[in-house]
Amino acid sequence: MPQPVPPNYMAYDRTITVFSPDGRLLQVEYARQMVKNGMTSIGLVTKEGVILAAAKQSMPLAVPESIKKIYEIDESIAAVSAGSLADARSLIDVARVKAQIHTITYGEPISVKSLAKAVSDRKHIVTQYAGVRPYGVGMLIGGVDKGGPRLFETEPSGTMIEWKAQSIGRGADKARKILTSGFREGMDLNSARQLVVKALKAGEKISTEQIEAVLIRKGRIESIEIKEKSSRK
Repeated sequence: MPQPVPPNYMAYDRTITVFSPDGRLLQVEYARQMVKNGMTSIGLVTKEGVILAAAKQSMPLAVPESIKKIYEIDESIAAVSAGSLADARSLIDVARVKAQIHTITYGEPISVKSLAKAVSDRKHIVTQYAGVRPYGVGMLIGGVDKGGPRLFETEPSGTMIEWKAQSIGRGADKARKILTSGFREGMDLNSARQLVVKALKAGEKISTEQIEAVLIRKGRIESIEIKEKSSRK
């Protein structure tokens, strides 16, 4: 008896709500590919807080400050993205409103996990209805709350995972190898900063001027100066 003709996969990527025969949501996979096309971003937990860093694309005549990859959400929470900057901006607006409503309602800052879950829920809900598309952006959300420094990844399907160190974007695999081999529990700021720079440069061919980085402490977010590690002869 002849085998049935394999279905035309093009019929399964017309809408977000249809699974392919092998259990895939193709539109979500396309969104994941958009994240992989984005410039590399990194998050790392240290004993002093959470470092978020990103490689910024250099464009002639563009004002560098107008190209944002790292966003402050609350006084102790920030996010870095890879993928669609427009989608990231929209989700950051959602996150900021969520954080403000929580503070007004409960009289205390929102936890990092609760905020990451709110963003993940927003991503997930658009995978369940026809006429919408998934967000083509991955985000690392880091901050410090009652539980200490925490780092979460949220990806286009709405999946949320907590990490000690993670990278997203087109150079994520190479950067992740550096993070895996170099990460240590309770790293100090200087060691963590050098590891982040090394990982970013493994993932992207960039100069230090193209690296944007912040350190999130309890109650404040501060920019990190990026310098080349000096070598002594």
